[in-house]
Amino acid sequence: MSTPSTPDERLRRWRLVLGGAAAEGTGRALSGADAAMDAALAALYDGGEGRDGGADGGRRGGLGGSAPSVARWLGDIRTYFPRSVVQVMQRDAIDRLGLAALLLEPETLEAVEPDVHLVGTLLSLNEALPETTRETARAVVRKVVADLEARLAPRTRATVTGALDRSARIARPRHRDIDWDRTLRANLRNYLPEHGTVVPERLIGHGRASRAVRKEIVLCVDQSGSMAASVVYAAVFGAVLASLKAVATRLVVFDTAVVDLTEELDDPVDVLFGTRLGGGTDINRALAYCQSRITRPADTVLVLVSDLYEGGIRDEMLKRVAAMQASGVRCVALLALSDEGAPAYDREHAAALAALGVPAFACTPDLFPEVMAAALEKRPLPIPDTV
Repeated sequence: MSTPSTPDERLRRWRLVLGGAAAEGTGRALSGADAAMDAALAALYDGGEGRDGGADGGRRGGLGGSAPSVARWLGDIRTYFPRSVVQVMQRDAIDRLGLAALLLEPETLEAVEPDVHLVGTLLSLNEALPETTRETARAVVRKVVADLEARLAPRTRATVTGALDRSARIARPRHRDIDWDRTLRANLRNYLPEHGTVVPERLIGHGRASRAVRKEIVLCVDQSGSMAASVVYAAVFGAVLASLKAVATRLVVFDTAVVDLTEELDDPVDVLFGTRLGGGTDINRALAYCQSRITRPADTVLVLVSDLYEGGIRDEMLKRVAAMQASGVRCVALLALSDEGAPAYDREHAAALAALGVPAFACTPDLFPEVMAAALEKRPLPIPDTV
């Protein structure tokens, strides 16, 4: 097999990139698997600019316009390309070739590579899904959710539980409740070398294990179309947090309406199919609902997941956030909860929230457990350097 450093391999790769047009200049013919790979790329990318009336006179790639041909194409790209590339090509097919309509067909859904972006597309099609496709769509969503839970749940539970335990430590413990390791470290400056001992000026205790709810978390999630990936991750994290007995978790999703999905948190798939991606945005209305449900402000963390493009009353939104902050609620604004990079967001609103002491930043799923731990402990958040 030729290596990328050989002239023949470089020519082969350029031929696959350039697509074999008359002026591409490689003169390289393809056969076998290379020809099949080229055909899969051509179906998606040849003439793709033509959708908007580009210089090629409107010619564009195509998949034949039927579910069987799309299913074959999806099978081909899974054969010839690694999973990460397959996911990119699926996203491009949805954007460039109208693949979303064909996701309503069971045979198409069975052939796709499930990922967070596909789940977002399915949720946006939720109301249009026919009964013949709905169960297949739920199976696709459930697979993605299960994969995310397996990756994110253990660390989230460990990190948040640790934060709760640290918050519960007491400053005047009884003898059997003293945390001797932390007490000694806190009093090392009181070491008496002539006696070979440390004088424990300040005792630090373990918090007593309690079945009572110690903290409340409110996840307030924008379900407008641009926030699709964030909605998926928020549903998974909401279900994980809801499984912790020491935390009362509420999940609220909104566009111009507000829906409380807390009762569905035992199954994040039900949560996701309870959302309605798209529509406008009324952050103030959503925060008003959340504020009305907060019973213990000093023990509550409210996480607003939104790009902050407010369609409601801006000044009222800011006043409401300020009032919650003043009452003791720890408020955090996540401009995105996803791995998609720097999001588009309303910078003026983000700056206004920051002026109120509410951090506003994009957060990857891997960082979210540390953000929650810091918020619960009322310490500075691990905010990324760039947004």
